[in-house]
Amino acid sequence: MFDAFERLVAFRYLRARRKEGFISVIAGFSLTGIALGVATLIVVMAVMNGFRHELLGRILGINGHLGVYGIGSALSGDYNDLAARIAALEGVVRVVPMVEGQAMASGQGGSASGAIVRGVDPTTLMQRDLIAKGFRGDREAFLEGKGAVVGYRLADKLNLRIGDNLTLISPKGSETAFGTTPRVRSYPIVGTFDVGMFEYDSGFVFLPLPLAQTYFRLPQAVTQIDVFLDNPDRVPQVRNAIYAMPDADVRIYDWMQSNASFFNAIQVERNVMFLILTLIIVVAAFNIISSLIMLVQDKGRDIAILRTMGASRGRIMRIFFLAGASVGVVGTLAGTLLGVWFATNIETIRRFIEMIVGKELFAAEIYFLTQLPARVDPGEVVTVVLMALGLSFAATIYPSWRAAALDPVEALRYE
Repeated sequence: MFDAFERLVAFRYLRARRKEGFISVIAGFSLTGIALGVATLIVVMAVMNGFRHELLGRILGINGHLGVYGIGSALSGDYNDLAARIAALEGVVRVVPMVEGQAMASGQGGSASGAIVRGVDPTTLMQRDLIAKGFRGDREAFLEGKGAVVGYRLADKLNLRIGDNLTLISPKGSETAFGTTPRVRSYPIVGTFDVGMFEYDSGFVFLPLPLAQTYFRLPQAVTQIDVFLDNPDRVPQVRNAIYAMPDADVRIYDWMQSNASFFNAIQVERNVMFLILTLIIVVAAFNIISSLIMLVQDKGRDIAILRTMGASRGRIMRIFFLAGASVGVVGTLAGTLLGVWFATNIETIRRFIEMIVGKELFAAEIYFLTQLPARVDPGEVVTVVLMALGLSFAATIYPSWRAAALDPVEALRYE
């Protein structure tokens, strides 16, 4: 497409000489702007993808894709039969009957904190990879139903260690002649868990199902049945299948309903950031236009000489197109490499910066996660690269056309 002569002239025009040094400086700023814009866009998109993926993985690692509840009351009677029928549905991989309630958790030294208490089958809980990987303590004791498992941040908040007693206080107590007395029970802590999400690590307590049924006074009943699927997108089909069951007088709440506003907010923020950061590349593209227009004005005599020597308008246009496009291509390539490298090592970079400045940059209490996530999507990287190249090429069209349209007679007359 471009012959050796066109490449030689185009790259020669980009090298700085004393007279046109300012033009090369502008071209350098354009290249840097495109590189920074592409890199920033790739990093931000990777972090947004990482947040969504990590949050979704942790939320669905603790909670089911579907929650099946009784209408107005707990699921009593033969809830195991309902769980077995749900487990037989296509796409269902695990069904977990559980008791859930709120309580005040109290520890050493009078410290206390609100907690969500869940009663589950210990064996089923330990089958969840997210819990099993972050478990610390006596696994056998929990499987035998001898105590509670708490989030490690909650244990630290209450000054509790494995082997200490955790006291749970429920406001729904017993009615007496002097009013309602809170229900208080103590359970030994046999283990802690770390799932990497602040909300769960600082506010969840797991009890064996029989202990939770006794504590919340739900003998032979559960508050819900959590349903785990092989694919989160199967939710509508499984929901309809459950409603179609005979005698299934239940209501269903899925993960999309529970977290719709949260994930919608992430998606909106992601789209807005994409549009804002794209403006960096647009500004750099305008710099390419300005630098090429100045180059055309400065090289008017050279263009006229080339035309009188037989160079066609198309050749002149290709020379200046190549000069401008090379800035966009090099900037895009450099930005892509920088962005992918930064996104891949973003957690290491964060820790290094925190060590230098001595301050925490990523507070788990604010961002929910304990590590800064990033997930590079090759499709998005290709989209960013094509967009940057498209803007760079588009920016060279007008200056190249203007150079090709230059009248050599008029150019030589005014020199």
